[in-house]
Amino acid sequence: MIINLKYAKEMQTVKGFGASSCWWSQYCKGRAAEEISELLYGGTGLGLNIYRYNIGGGTDEGNCRVENPWRRTESMYVYSKESKEGFYDYTLDKTAVDFMKLCLSKGNIDTLILFANSPHWSLLSTGQTSGSLLEHTCNIPKMNYRKFADIFLNITEHFLNEGLPVKYISPINEPQWKWGGDTVWQEGCHYETEELAEIYHIFAEEIVKRQLPVKLYGAESGEMFGKTEEYLNAMLADELIMSVTDTFAYHSYHSDDNVSIRVKFKNELVLKHPELRFDMSEWCELPNKSNTKSFKGALITARIIGQDLIFGGAESWTAWVAVNQTRIGGDGLDSSDAPISADDNFSEWYIAERYYALAHFSKFIPVGSVCLDTGFFPEDSNDFNVFSFRTPEEKYITVIVNEGEERTVTLDGAFVKIRITVSTQEEKMKEISLPYSDGKITCPKNSIVTVVCK
Repeated sequence: MIINLKYAKEMQTVKGFGASSCWWSQYCKGRAAEEISELLYGGTGLGLNIYRYNIGGGTDEGNCRVENPWRRTESMYVYSKESKEGFYDYTLDKTAVDFMKLCLSKGNIDTLILFANSPHWSLLSTGQTSGSLLEHTCNIPKMNYRKFADIFLNITEHFLNEGLPVKYISPINEPQWKWGGDTVWQEGCHYETEELAEIYHIFAEEIVKRQLPVKLYGAESGEMFGKTEEYLNAMLADELIMSVTDTFAYHSYHSDDNVSIRVKFKNELVLKHPELRFDMSEWCELPNKSNTKSFKGALITARIIGQDLIFGGAESWTAWVAVNQTRIGGDGLDSSDAPISADDNFSEWYIAERYYALAHFSKFIPVGSVCLDTGFFPEDSNDFNVFSFRTPEEKYITVIVNEGEERTVTLDGAFVKIRITVSTQEEKMKEISLPYSDGKITCPKNSIVTVVCK
């Protein structure tokens, strides 16, 4: 197989890689915080530049159905049922805020996004941030839409006044899912398209009124199609919303083995709206079939990252939670789905195999790199993928994800030398520097290979 790099077609520019601090950063402190922040956002680690911070809905302890504390979040807005008044306490969620500031201190973050899974519990019909008592029913009455915007934007202004570089605000997350009903597991809120558009309009009004230096981000659709185009069209139809929106964010769940749906998404949505940046803002393997010690999880993650960028047209790629709870099943294996796995209080934590999938991209492809169309398209088996980029320094980066037997790829171009980094189940990020000869790269069985050509 020959991959022509010098004459590849240039596509969109990469805006970076990131992760969400949702659910876990509120428990990460001390030595664990120091080490994990470096692993994720530091120069010796992944060097991620996108950070998603969750403005939680808080918890009415007497009326909460989310049992797992890692699936709900403390709010800086405090509401008294007795006085029916609210106030702000910015010392709350301190551990999560301290962790965010620690990551910011690494100097790599240029995109800080504030998002919400649910409005504050005091605004909701049920008083529960886990959704309505009925599935697929919005949990916030219209009369509380503006109060929702006030609370969210007051917290945003607090962060801005503290000097935190908030760039985007995302008040709605995965609006199409049922949330609520008889079974709940986390914060979440369902919205019909017209409800979503009305809330975004109110947020846009307030952003303009307050003259905030932030943009709206959304609609954080939970899949590439389904309701996604409907959300996009509703936002595009509102001039005020679009006056403070330059990015459409979506999640690429539920299509892990379908590269064609990414091509369709790019052709039918992305390419038709060149005025917008399209961000893939959330993904993890769902349902998760890969335990933390299996390199299969890294292979799948790397394949999705590359396909979302090259075939789906995404300009940035963000993992769901950077850390998740250790989940030991009956087989004795940990099914945590994040790059890092930790116990509830971070007394024990470790790097999962998925971490290295992100490393093969984020450590080599800086912001400003250009995605390249080399003409490559995966075979029907989808077990061999090649993704190429050109950096601002005119280096050519190719990430090869081989989920099958050993394969050879020839990179065509007049390069002086190449540097190869290989990860497999047995070895991680093994570096090999070679003088350029015929450009043939051998990819071991079940491996991720990043090739830097100069």
